[in-house]
Amino acid sequence: MIVPHPDSAHVELLLGAYVLGALSPAEDARVSGHLQHCDPCRTAYLDMADAPALLALFSEEDLLGGLGDDTP
Repeated sequence: MIVPHPDSAHVELLLGAYVLGALSPAEDARVSGHLQHCDPCRTAYLDMADAPALLALFSEEDLLGGLGDDTP
């Protein structure tokens, strides 16, 4: 079992931005370091790690197509 560092808070709220590469360098380093020793956060990260590749399959029109328009 990996024991988390006592000064390290969980990073769940930053994981989406981490996956998308939208964090500052300091935040990115914090999340990366945390994932090395926290199994629950690492599992959450792995669950969403493919999101950028999946989003790349859609065009901007596909992603924005359903916003505010009730017609198919």
